[in-house]
Amino acid sequence: MSRLASLSTNPTLLQYSQGAAQRAIRAVASFLAPSVEVATLTGKFKIYDQKHRFSIPSTHRGIGGDANRIGFSARDGNFNVEPHALDFPIDNLEKIDGEEALRIGQEGADMLADVAGLAHERDVVTAALAALGAGTDQNFKASGFDPVDLLDEQIMAVMKASKNGAPIKVLFGAEAWRLTKNNGEVKKRLVATKRGDVASVSMDAFRSLLFGEPRCEMSLMVQDEAPEGVADDIQFLLDDEIIVFASNDSPTRLSPDFMKTFRLRGQWMRPGTYQKEDGRGEVLKMDWSEEIQITNSAAAVRINAKTE
Repeated sequence: MSRLASLSTNPTLLQYSQGAAQRAIRAVASFLAPSVEVATLTGKFKIYDQKHRFSIPSTHRGIGGDANRIGFSARDGNFNVEPHALDFPIDNLEKIDGEEALRIGQEGADMLADVAGLAHERDVVTAALAALGAGTDQNFKASGFDPVDLLDEQIMAVMKASKNGAPIKVLFGAEAWRLTKNNGEVKKRLVATKRGDVASVSMDAFRSLLFGEPRCEMSLMVQDEAPEGVADDIQFLLDDEIIVFASNDSPTRLSPDFMKTFRLRGQWMRPGTYQKEDGRGEVLKMDWSEEIQITNSAAAVRINAKTE
């Protein structure tokens, strides 16, 4: 019998691995495309766009009258959470039994969840940029240019587009935040309001200047854009881009968020095992299901922070 076979049904490892998966979700991925736990692999979700806009329904019901029905229609989207998996091989030369097998399983869950979290954040940012298109260029070093006024304008536009259905958030790329925090008009505003350390502008001090004080985050994920076999070319995944978008922290299939991640409820990461093909060891496997969807394309804008 496999040394690790019992891990497939071990409730301790199941609970641990699902917790590891949730802990490993990167802050930016959760910020931009928060999770919606769904009961089935396929189902409907509400799509909002210029033709099918979010509106707040009336909840009043007359005596003997019908209530408004909230649900889905043929024009709405269909989610189909896709299978994902990672494997953690264990060689037969490693002497494993009893409690040690559980500890190895937990270690494997941590490592696989960490890699899965990185992959998910990359996929979320990539999907967001693809949905938003080229965006609008702005010269952040132009004389008198004020990023606060620009962002206020975009925040108000997204508020109108989302019809109050979700809070507004702002996500900065690394270069975009560098240009924003060092902008002369931003520092003047902080001096005038006496907020924050003007010598080093903090994200919290900056958000206090923005209309409605929306939550602000910065993406620092990097990737190697060079092909295999040549010197690496490390670039920020989100660099000079700023995304202003509408998003609930705990969305539903109906809420008008810019984007979401659908995940099968209770299936964040499930452990299992199988024998290696060459018979020299076993593999601890982790399987989960998720799908990223753009659900309200009108509820986000992209700004490109340039220097000319």
